[in-house]
Amino acid sequence: MRTTFRLASTFSALLMLTAPLSAQQAPDDSKGVGASGGTPDKPAAAAPAEKTEEEKAAEAAKKSWVEGRPMTIQYLRAADKRGLNVFETTKAPGVEFKGFKLDFGAAFTSQVQNLSHRNTAAPNVVNGVNANQLADIGFGFNNSTANAVLHAQLAPGIRVQLTSYLSARHHNETWVKDGYIQIDQSPIDWAPAKMLFEIVTVKVGHMEINYGDAHFRRSDNGNAIYNPFVGNYILDAFTTEIGGEGYLKLKNIIAMASVTAGELRGTVTTPGKRGPSVIGKLGFDRQMQPNLRVRLTGSLYKTDKNLSNTLYSGDRAGSRYYWVLENTAATESANYTSGAINPGFRNKITAYQLNPFVKFHGLEVFGVLEQAKGMASTEAAERTFRQHAVDVVYRFYQDEKLFVGARYNKAGGDLIGIAEKAGAKRVQLAAGWFITPALLAKAEYVKQTYYGYPPSNIRNGGKFNGLMLEGVVGF
Repeated sequence: MRTTFRLASTFSALLMLTAPLSAQQAPDDSKGVGASGGTPDKPAAAAPAEKTEEEKAAEAAKKSWVEGRPMTIQYLRAADKRGLNVFETTKAPGVEFKGFKLDFGAAFTSQVQNLSHRNTAAPNVVNGVNANQLADIGFGFNNSTANAVLHAQLAPGIRVQLTSYLSARHHNETWVKDGYIQIDQSPIDWAPAKMLFEIVTVKVGHMEINYGDAHFRRSDNGNAIYNPFVGNYILDAFTTEIGGEGYLKLKNIIAMASVTAGELRGTVTTPGKRGPSVIGKLGFDRQMQPNLRVRLTGSLYKTDKNLSNTLYSGDRAGSRYYWVLENTAATESANYTSGAINPGFRNKITAYQLNPFVKFHGLEVFGVLEQAKGMASTEAAERTFRQHAVDVVYRFYQDEKLFVGARYNKAGGDLIGIAEKAGAKRVQLAAGWFITPALLAKAEYVKQTYYGYPPSNIRNGGKFNGLMLEGVVGF
């Protein structure tokens, strides 16, 4: 503990020594300095020459470790600390268009895990093996995960993004997460179109769908800089689908309508069993005062027929809590959703999510109210599953480099083959330090308990708890 305090104190002292002074002492007029800057004995000094673009870029590069690396792509959420509490991108370009630009980014994360788990499930012996016996887990290091991102600025207000998972819990090999084009300025020189794109944004491609606000704050494989906690929500609404999104972005209002293929992977086979998904969002986001921001959004996701919908199973990267409540035959990649619950709405689903967000000075409150109703094609009737969660985070010290947070999360409802309403409750307590805008260290205590599962289910009386440490790099 003392060593950690000494290291933090030393680092803070170094920052203070290397940081420029915020103000300089004003010149003393009593010494005869005239309005022209000269004195009776000496002529006024020549005004300093204006800095060239190269000199400005060099200065920005020197400060990048404190302020974040210079942005080169328009209408883009920063991959470091500057991207905190950014939801949809705004109509502010961020940087001036200076021709075609190519930019690479990356995100890496790794955890130290010290969790324990237990259950009260009855033995279920199959071929001499108890399928309800939990795997033996303890202290250790999880496999590191990484993302690579390619950005291209094709024209003013038109950019392309391609994200790849270099290493994930479920897929150890490299594979593409998404690829899409975003248009924020008219590609044609026509006055009505230019006026329209002052308030409109269009996205087309294979992309992370914009259902709810929780997906903007979650960990996405190697990209965990935006999440103040280590784990995501129990009911994790995240997937990628092929389609298009249209946004109306006014001063304080945001509206979005989207049509997608409704599945993670595109195909033209069995058309009679497939149909589009419709997604909508309407919200209010306003900076009420310099230190008070209020946001409230409501989202809808609906598909009437699908062969394999993945709204609650689209995170192929995997959860952060490795092996919890998994049996002795489990593997890291096959059982990659440890700790999460998928209600199994494979073929039909209607889901709603309401998200309030308030930031007052360093205090943030974010909420999730969610209901999903759906079924698999083998079921006779639809089932309902609900979730609510609240995050309270306080950021402080030198432009909010440090933070502490608490989350309460409960998800439960009707599950296939379970008579009672079943689910889980989770409490997370976290603390973090942005060592630089691109480097984050986090610690979390988590406790999760399951309820409603019968004695024949491995989650009967299930619990896990313990500490997680996580290091994140994002740029």
